[in-house]
Amino acid sequence: MATSQPMILIGQFDSPFVRRVGIALTLYDMAFEHKPWLTFGDWVEIARYNPLTRVPTLVLDNGEVLIESHAMLDYMDGEVGPERAMFPAGGAERHRAIKVTALATGAADKAVSMFYEKRLHAEGGPSALWMERCQRQINGALAELESLRAGRNGDFMFGQRLGHADIAIACAIRFISEAHPGLIDMAGYPELAAHSARLEALPVFKSIFQQFIPPA
Repeated sequence: MATSQPMILIGQFDSPFVRRVGIALTLYDMAFEHKPWLTFGDWVEIARYNPLTRVPTLVLDNGEVLIESHAMLDYMDGEVGPERAMFPAGGAERHRAIKVTALATGAADKAVSMFYEKRLHAEGGPSALWMERCQRQINGALAELESLRAGRNGDFMFGQRLGHADIAIACAIRFISEAHPGLIDMAGYPELAAHSARLEALPVFKSIFQQFIPPA
């Protein structure tokens, strides 16, 4: 895609949400500049583009700013057209792909919530009720994803090529495992474990990657 200037992707790649956008941009051959800013330490810089000071934030080549990862993927799909888009164009398969993606990103979001619950309630300790609820939601989402993956043949969830749903699963599992070691036993999710290992071995997953760094 020819642009007057590269897009800017804000956020570190240890975030599953930033990472899935970075992987999609790379697979689509869309040039971008990466600003690995932190939502706490670099919030002033992020706020120049996104008043919510959240990541990912994607600054388009025309200066417009997208502030939610699904919106970023939707934009990219529109730019590359239906033949290359990594969400199915329509119908039941599109709805299923969006469901799978929502389950994966929802589990990752609960893992983020658990991390901040532990980090920001250091004195009184995290809420046991909240932590248990989040863990139950994560395991529920993974169980559903395991069932859905078991019903699919081939390397990918939908069709013969990599899609946004596949990327979301791998990014979520990597993040949950690194942010909360021991929280989930992937032996209980063999289909997801194999799926994620297969994707993590791909060059784009190795290049768009960062070990989890607890924010200061």
